[in-house]
Amino acid sequence: MASETDNIMYEESFIKNTRGMKLFTCKWLPANQEPKALIFICHGYAMECSITMNSTARRLVKAGFGVYGMDYEGHGKSDGLGAYVPNFDHLVDDVSTHYTSICEREENKGKRRFLLGESMGGAVLLLLHRKKPEFWDGAVLVAPMCKIAEEMKPSPLVISILSKLSGVIPTWKIIPGQDIIETAFKQPEIRKQVRENPYCYKGRPRLKTAYELLRVSTDLEKRLNEVSLPFLVLHGEDDKVTDKAVSRELYETASSSDKTFKLYPGMWHGLLYGETPENIEIVFADIIGWLDKRASDGHGGFESELKRENDAFQLKE
Repeated sequence: MASETDNIMYEESFIKNTRGMKLFTCKWLPANQEPKALIFICHGYAMECSITMNSTARRLVKAGFGVYGMDYEGHGKSDGLGAYVPNFDHLVDDVSTHYTSICEREENKGKRRFLLGESMGGAVLLLLHRKKPEFWDGAVLVAPMCKIAEEMKPSPLVISILSKLSGVIPTWKIIPGQDIIETAFKQPEIRKQVRENPYCYKGRPRLKTAYELLRVSTDLEKRLNEVSLPFLVLHGEDDKVTDKAVSRELYETASSSDKTFKLYPGMWHGLLYGETPENIEIVFADIIGWLDKRASDGHGGFESELKRENDAFQLKE
């Protein structure tokens, strides 16, 4: 399905992963010009791309970028039990395979490629980078899940019991915790929109999913120093879903030579669409300013070209 509004071409399609599951994919492209660079969205837990991330994608296309999205297994319009992630590594493999294939298309050769990850999507982003450390030109991490905030975590005793149970009753929805929608999005009308979106999951986290999120965030927190790509990390000072202190730690310990950290006073978890219109403008001015500089000023240009030549060489082998 394809459509065009406001000089933005939007298209939806489905692909199959190696496990035979049908995954939803979408793209937003400028209708009358070549995109200056490509941006690949990694959405958050229980969210999806085509509706929730639509406003984000359109802002980026109006700034001259091409934007691609996909719904993970168990999310949005993709196959799978709602918000069930039996293996986070498989989820990352799905995203890596699809997004890499887009970058390798003839029309996209030579274009810069950036990742944008929100919340759990920030964890997906960092694991994509770990799989191919030299492949991506930069990343925007929005309230990334490098550690689940203490306010959202069950007690250590409950975690211990649930970890054991996750191998026995993995799909059960018995994880205690706060209402994430209520905690993540400041604006009541946005909370209402998310609750009414049939493609967003609203139930309690499933046992195995919760175990996987805890496993991955714990692993990421221990290996922040391995992050080497250029990145911008953004966090709301009043975020109660993911830990802002770990975003600061990522900024301080990552081996990247090009890294920026922005902490927004008074803002919550949902920086891209859950804040006041004025706050959203501030956030996107920072994101687009950062991307523009790295897409158009030749930043790392020689290294970038060498990397692409190497990518092409590896493909022929």
